[in-house]
Amino acid sequence: MEIRYHTPLTPEEQIAHGLSDPQPLALADKVRFAELDLQNHVNNKAYMTWFESARVGYSDRFMLPTLGQRPRFMVHSLSLRFIREMLMGEDYIVTCRVSAFRNSSYTLDQQLWSGDMRARMSVVMVMATRDGSARMEIPDELRKVFVERDGAVDER
Repeated sequence: MEIRYHTPLTPEEQIAHGLSDPQPLALADKVRFAELDLQNHVNNKAYMTWFESARVGYSDRFMLPTLGQRPRFMVHSLSLRFIREMLMGEDYIVTCRVSAFRNSSYTLDQQLWSGDMRARMSVVMVMATRDGSARMEIPDELRKVFVERDGAVDER
């Protein structure tokens, strides 16, 4: 099956390209020369950029329709595990889903696949008002979506 770049992949496409479980958002692309380090492996910064692009795509696609306006999404903390190197020209799929949430924060589980899982990141995000002066509570409607679509756990 040919892979489609820059367009959310269907659950069937995700499975066909090696993902173990379909995710709410999965985007495909290809490793570019500019993303390589001196050893011809993908530079660590590129992984962060790929994960960030998926995070922004996730919030735009799944959160903003419920929230109405864009709050300030702030990275509180993250943990990134590199499993296997990525090389020039490899196709990859980066995924994103909410795995847990609290009052104004949520945890994203992100994965990078290229036939098998190559990296995994867990990032805790905090929502704040647009001016950043206060935390913004996650609306009940969005919490419900996190649970039903993503299988997220309510940690309040």
